[in-house]
Amino acid sequence: MIQNSAVLVDLHISVWTGRKMDKRVSEQVDVSNNTKARAGNYHKKLLAGTEALDGLHSVVNATRQWHYENTLPWADNGQRVLPMANFFDYKAMTGDFRRQFDGAAENFYTQYPDLVSAAAFTLGDLFNPNDYPSVDQIRSKNKFHIVFSPVPDAGDFRVDIPNEYREELQRISDERVNYAMKDAWDRLHDCLARMSEKLAGDEKQVFRDSLVTNAIDLCATLSKLNVTNDSKLEDARQKLERALLGVDAKELRKSDDIRKDVKSRVDEILGMF
Repeated sequence: MIQNSAVLVDLHISVWTGRKMDKRVSEQVDVSNNTKARAGNYHKKLLAGTEALDGLHSVVNATRQWHYENTLPWADNGQRVLPMANFFDYKAMTGDFRRQFDGAAENFYTQYPDLVSAAAFTLGDLFNPNDYPSVDQIRSKNKFHIVFSPVPDAGDFRVDIPNEYREELQRISDERVNYAMKDAWDRLHDCLARMSEKLAGDEKQVFRDSLVTNAIDLCATLSKLNVTNDSKLEDARQKLERALLGVDAKELRKSDDIRKDVKSRVDEILGMF
């Protein structure tokens, strides 16, 4: 049962955007273009000309990407399935991301007063001191929070409900599990299809080293995401792992024989789909 092999995880990250809609400029644009109604909004970058917020946003983007790569979809409310096989790696990595987030945020807070002063010069007539929150207000907007919860069991109820509702909830739960595993299969299929296409060319075919390294990384990730112990998925994963054993992109570009052999193995796995 997935309830014994995974938990649900919610990743909540929010960051002050440093943007503000300027109603006055938006109205000016509409008037100058003779629009009969509000045709658009002008959003200004409050810290235009600086990359001070970029470091923080880079950490957020990297965290979210890693989070999605190492979990499976569950519901449309942001919850994801985190297999227990990946739990401690997830905790360690997101802990590192949290430290990066806090460090980048503190660095920004230190610079912020000077950045506001510089914006008064950079933005010209667009500068409005009322657009700029205090450091404490920005701190309240910058959040990095993770919540773990058990995977619900449709059969575990503390109240008595009719069987038809219980069956409906079980069906929904089963659909979500299937959807999660479909995501794992889709990742593998996309990787294989991309490799097959790239390996179909001759030695002049251009592809990056990441064609191989990404596939190897995916094999490692899928070994932890197989929450239903799908034997077919594990078989396909192992076959790809064996096909790439001792192979690098440089050899694939140089050797027709190696390239054809790997492509043949990749296509064989694709046949499982």
